[in-house]
Amino acid sequence: MKITPQIINFICGLFFGLLILWSIGLVWFAAQTSNNNLDQKTQTDAIIVLTGGSGRLSTGLELLNLGLSKQLFVTGVAEGLKPEDVYDLSETTLSDFSCCITFGHKALNTTENAIETALWAKPKGLKNFRIVTGSYHMPRSMLEFRRIFPDSILVAHPVYPEHVKVNGWWFHHGTARLITSEYAKSILILLKAI
Repeated sequence: MKITPQIINFICGLFFGLLILWSIGLVWFAAQTSNNNLDQKTQTDAIIVLTGGSGRLSTGLELLNLGLSKQLFVTGVAEGLKPEDVYDLSETTLSDFSCCITFGHKALNTTENAIETALWAKPKGLKNFRIVTGSYHMPRSMLEFRRIFPDSILVAHPVYPEHVKVNGWWFHHGTARLITSEYAKSILILLKAI
């Protein structure tokens, strides 16, 4: 097949069109990470904390203490750590919630977090969840949880770690790289669903 100027122009046009779409999507995705309209009222069957970042566990414990749910499930916890240990990790003064905190030790990534949550929640008849994770990680986490729980109410409760600068993210190399990586992983999840 002979490569003509028309074919080259078509390939270049396609490439730049995809690049523009990708860039628009990245800006939209980044805007989702900085939206801090937190729903502090909706009751859910359980609060789900995805481990892996600062402030997540303490936020989950605070939400449990506020009575936004009667169950807290922490997914992706290192082997050996038990619910009793969280009292030492939290500055929150807890009522006696030792009966209501469960740790999952099997999940190693976001997909497995959603699966581990399903294995814990479905036998208990729990359907509606408040998801606690980093703001930059929330859009991808919600995609994974919606895939596993399509008929559930999912309330996003992002945590804003100090080291992740979601406002003006493009000026901060580490945050820009993190958001771009999360965006690329989210695209892969969407492509898998097709």
